Amino acid sequence: MYKSFIAAFIVIIILIITIFFYFRGEVKEQKLDHILDQITSELNTQLKTNQMNALEIAIVLSQNSGLVNALENDDEDLGYSILSKITENIKKNTDRFVRTQVITSDYLIFARSWDNVYAGMPLGDYRTDLNYFKTHRSPRTSIEVGRRLGIKATVPIYKDNTLLGFIEVIDFFEPLTELFRAQGIDLYVLLNDKYFNTAIFMQENMTVNKYIIANTNYNSSHIKVLKSIDFKQLKANRMLSAKDRHIFYETMYNGDGETIGAFVFILPDKYLEYFRDPEDDISFLINVTRSSLYSIEKKQNDFQAYKSYTPSELSYIKDIISEEDEAEFSENAYKKLDQYSKDELIQLILNRKVVKKIDGKIR
Repeated sequence: MYKSFIAAFIVIIILIITIFFYFRGEVKEQKLDHILDQITSELNTQLKTNQMNALEIAIVLSQNSGLVNALENDDEDLGYSILSKITENIKKNTDRFVRTQVITSDYLIFARSWDNVYAGMPLGDYRTDLNYFKTHRSPRTSIEVGRRLGIKATVPIYKDNTLLGFIEVIDFFEPLTELFRAQGIDLYVLLNDKYFNTAIFMQENMTVNKYIIANTNYNSSHIKVLKSIDFKQLKANRMLSAKDRHIFYETMYNGDGETIGAFVFILPDKYLEYFRDPEDDISFLINVTRSSLYSIEKKQNDFQAYKSYTPSELSYIKDIISEEDEAEFSENAYKKLDQYSKDELIQLILNRKVVKKIDGKIR
């Protein structure tokens, strides 16, 4: 009887320990899900902010009559002088280094603000994104592959309906890397190596799996871990844990919606304690970045602010819509959600991925 009691006691203890570790694992998994939400929200906010800042400068420069005249008269030296003086002034007064260049209508470098060496170099083989302007006259800002991967805000310059060329502001990912590093998170901006022959200025960069690391100030201490993980699993699950590190994945798209790489984040396990309560700390930060992202999207898209959102994204921002935008939001949300079946809407409400498309209206 005593042995039976001891055996039962041991079974109970093992059961309690198993339940304890199970629920602790569940709580940790939930926390990681919330951290992934926060990271991707902040990433999108920062990318949109950088794109809008670059676009604003490009639009202002496109209105500079001296620069337009220099382009029209093919005066490369004057173009370089104007660009370099403007960017030097920006650097002096804001401590911000701005890279801007002028490209001719036949895709030749006309002038760049940071040097006067590559004037006349053809870009057509590296900048297929410029083909956008064959059918559009509106500015474009997006992540694009050129001789380097970067954020490019491009504004076409017209005079008397004749395309003279383009003014472009270029930004890279080093400031974004530093921003996440200040939060204990290491960022790796990865370009698919199928662009190796295009990104000629990145051909000496470190490679991981089938990706080229685009940001030069990455933390090299995690490279061995990145090379050891299964990227297919990481891409499918969007996160995995390995060697006391938590790794998060977000797909990178260019302006045409094509997948060109990924943003990979690494959070050491020792920093996980900073995110104590998913319903408190993280949710608050998500609301802040969510509001910022909504404001940027509204500013960028004007009357089409909601047309590009998916149903899940509409649900994501519904709580921070301003009163004056409620009617427009409701109308666009109704049109978007009306395309889904009842079963699909239930899945969306339950935060599940839609697994089956069923044609028809809600009955």
